[in-house]
Amino acid sequence: MKPAADRPKAAPLRIERGRRWDHLDLLARIDASGSISAAAQAMGMSYKAAWQAVEAMNNLSEQPLVERQAGGQRGCGTRLTEYGRRVVAACQGLEQERQRVLAQLDRVSGDFDAYYRVIRRFDLQTSARNQFLGRVQSVKKGAVNAEVLLDIGGGDALVAIITNDSVDHLALGPGVEAYALVKAPWVILTTDDGLRTSARNRLCGVVVRCQEGAVNAEVVVELPGGKLVTAIVTNDSVRSLGLEAGARACALIKASHIILAVAP
Repeated sequence: MKPAADRPKAAPLRIERGRRWDHLDLLARIDASGSISAAAQAMGMSYKAAWQAVEAMNNLSEQPLVERQAGGQRGCGTRLTEYGRRVVAACQGLEQERQRVLAQLDRVSGDFDAYYRVIRRFDLQTSARNQFLGRVQSVKKGAVNAEVLLDIGGGDALVAIITNDSVDHLALGPGVEAYALVKAPWVILTTDDGLRTSARNRLCGVVVRCQEGAVNAEVVVELPGGKLVTAIVTNDSVRSLGLEAGARACALIKASHIILAVAP
C-alpha cells in the first residue's frame, strides 16, 4: 500500500458518481433484504434496472458479488456472496471514515487498495450490454490483425481479433488486465451444444431471465462461473428455441465482434 502522503486525495466514495443510483447502496440493501425487488423499490429504481446493475457488477468482478438462492416471493431470492459482503463492508467503512486524514486509512481497512480497485471498475460507462473483466493469456500477431485470448474467470475465456496497431496502442500482453465489450445484438443464441459454427467464442449456461418486448426479447444466460451474457433476439427466436428461465443455452460471439479496452 502506498504511504498516506503519496496517495491522491480521496473523493466521496459514490460508486456511480453523477448518476441517480449508487451501486454500493444497492448491494447493501440486497444484503439487508435478501431481495433485489425490495432493494430496487427502496431506492426508487425499476426491478429491471436493479438486475442490470447487479449483472454488470458481477461481470466486472473477479468473483460474483450477488447470487441467487432458493425461496423468496418470486420463487428465488438473492443474497450477497461472502466476497460481496467484504467489498461492501470495506467500502462502507471507508465512507464513514472519509472525512478523516488519509494517514488513518490503514486503520479503516487493510484491504483498501484491492477493494477500491473493484469498486472503480463499476464506473466504466459504455453502450455495450456485456462487459467482462479479464487478463490477457496470449497474443498472437499476424500480418495485420492479432488474436488475443482473454481469461474472464470461472473457467471461461474469450478470443478477440483486433489490429496489431490496437495491440500496441493498448499495450496488451500476457497478464495485462483488460475489458471485453460485446453489444447484446451481436450475441447469437443456440440450444444445440454440438452446433458447428464459425464463431470462435461459445459460452454455455442456463437462461435466468427472458423478457419479451414488442418485437425483440432480452435473454440473460448465466455461465457456470457466475458471469452473465445478455443477448437481444427476436420474439420468434425465443419461441422457436424454447428459451425460458431454466433452459440451457449457448451464446455464440464472433471474435471480430469483441471490443477490448484497458483502464487508463
